[in-house]
Amino acid sequence: MTVLSTPAASAAVEQCRIITRDRARNFYYGLKLLPEPERSALFVIYAWMRTADDLVDDASHPAAETRTRLEALRVATVAACAGQPADDDPIMRALADVATRFDLDVTHFHAMIDGQLADLGQVRYERFDDLRRYCEQVASSVGLACISIWGYQDDRAPRRAVDRGIAFQLTNILRDFAEDFGRGRVYLPREDFDRHGLTPEILNAGSDERIEPFLVEQIDRVESYYRAARDLTTMVTPSCRPTLWAMTEIYQGLLRRMRREPERIVRGPRVRLSALTKSAIALKARWQARADR
Repeated sequence: MTVLSTPAASAAVEQCRIITRDRARNFYYGLKLLPEPERSALFVIYAWMRTADDLVDDASHPAAETRTRLEALRVATVAACAGQPADDDPIMRALADVATRFDLDVTHFHAMIDGQLADLGQVRYERFDDLRRYCEQVASSVGLACISIWGYQDDRAPRRAVDRGIAFQLTNILRDFAEDFGRGRVYLPREDFDRHGLTPEILNAGSDERIEPFLVEQIDRVESYYRAARDLTTMVTPSCRPTLWAMTEIYQGLLRRMRREPERIVRGPRVRLSALTKSAIALKARWQARADR
């Protein structure tokens, strides 16, 4: 079963499912735990996000052209959320139905695109407040769209979703520091470097005694956002909780690994969870999903 009923619309959602399966890897199996129509809706949201990400990550186009393409995506997305998708774009056709069925707020998509635009060119943030705003754009907005699809009964859930999104994105930023540095992107704020007498270049070199206290401070801050959002899982519809739990456990597992081995943030290898750990998370999430049905 898919979220859409007509043959053409069902084919559009199936294309989104394939994109999610091929590109989301670990998340695909977590999303499969969702009931319908929430499962297909999340496939559509992921496919839309992948489209935006690919525009920014495509180094073959100059920044000005990428900016134009992102703004065109914005226009198409607004039209889809208003129930007028382009006929030749299956992702937009699927998004139109999802946005209507779950009453999605188009401002979430505006925020995601604004965050993608911020990634064009050389990225440097002066203050943590600036970085937090970026995290809200690219990650918290996704969380808000997700809980709109999953459903929730507690008015505090949107604030918790914002904090969980910030935690996820800060986890990504720490894990990917070396890769992002090589692409001219430094997300960690300059005020933090200044406080420790460091620079991004010194951190990337990875051989200074001031680095470990700096990284511990970063990890502590990320953990504070996980704590702030710790009760979000209990606020969403029970049948959707296993997916949110599994996603959170994966990200927190990465952060715990960085806590144990902070040097890997700058020296590598890139922090990953073992196949055994991911399998254990998946098994527990499946058990939870069966218990909630």
